[in-house]
Amino acid sequence: MTITLSVDAMGGDAAPLMVVKGLVAASERYPSVHFLVYGDKNAVEPLLALEKTLADKVTFVACTEEITPDTKPSAALRGFPDSSMRQAIKAVADGKAQGVISAGNTGAYMALAKLLLRTMPGIDRPALAGLAPTLRGEVVLLDLGANVECSAKNLEQFAIMGEMFARHVLNLPSPKVGLVNVGSEDIKGSPIVKEAADLIRESSIQDNFHGFIEGDDITRGTIDVAVMDGFTGNVVLKAGEGVMHLALQYFKEAFKSSWTARLGYLLAAPMLRKLALRLDYRRLNGAIWLGLNGVAIKSHGGTDALGFAHAIDVAVDIVESKMNEYLLNEFAVEAPLKEAANQ
Repeated sequence: MTITLSVDAMGGDAAPLMVVKGLVAASERYPSVHFLVYGDKNAVEPLLALEKTLADKVTFVACTEEITPDTKPSAALRGFPDSSMRQAIKAVADGKAQGVISAGNTGAYMALAKLLLRTMPGIDRPALAGLAPTLRGEVVLLDLGANVECSAKNLEQFAIMGEMFARHVLNLPSPKVGLVNVGSEDIKGSPIVKEAADLIRESSIQDNFHGFIEGDDITRGTIDVAVMDGFTGNVVLKAGEGVMHLALQYFKEAFKSSWTARLGYLLAAPMLRKLALRLDYRRLNGAIWLGLNGVAIKSHGGTDALGFAHAIDVAVDIVESKMNEYLLNEFAVEAPLKEAANQ
């Protein structure tokens, strides 16, 4: 299966070098994937010329504008028609590519993706979903910041999309879905969360609904999908990354504290390398906008080439799993109801 992915080469703290190096790593894993790379001619073309392995795997498209981290979403919508981000997303909208990857400005990316790709029929709002490590493997987290305030219906739709992601992309036959709350008891939580739970219990994923969960259930692996509003999700994500960095830093300081500690480090080095790999967020880099008419992957802005390559992994997995086709079929019943409500 030949896959074409469009790439915003100018997004990310270390772009475009990080992006190009990530393409090199990804192209070794996916020889049948072709990349449409959008970016500044003077900055990107010389880097691509140095990578001979990309010669027949990349088509470069020069862009004259760039959306920076400081660009407001409203400004990105009104202007920057020839920016690398807009053109990369437009390639998916025009059918030139099956998915887009960018490590650029999250707000601008979301605004442009919604404008150019549109939300799927039957879905009110797309959700940003990603993976995090647990004691049992990995957990799907959504929403990670796209929707700061959510209705009960939004949360129900996030739960359905997350369950389908876990089932069709992670290949979990019966993924357990949990709704993040201040307690696991049914009497706790806001009216919105309680109503969302009632809706999920009556939805197509009712058999896989675990119920309310607390924050520590996420890392314990109690569930396979954790559903929450974007405000909570973004806090959970950033706090989790911070705790992992803190733990690794404490380990480094502890093993430098004395000569016996240094000796212990030599003995424990293989175990520590394994631990560092499990706590390395780069291998889980790449969040997807679920609910859009097209595959759009958001890479962490501060990632390196390894992390960007993993974001490409996510794009390939989503395309190959035909995830969007499953979502379209799932929400096909909801679409006429949504239209009727808007009339």
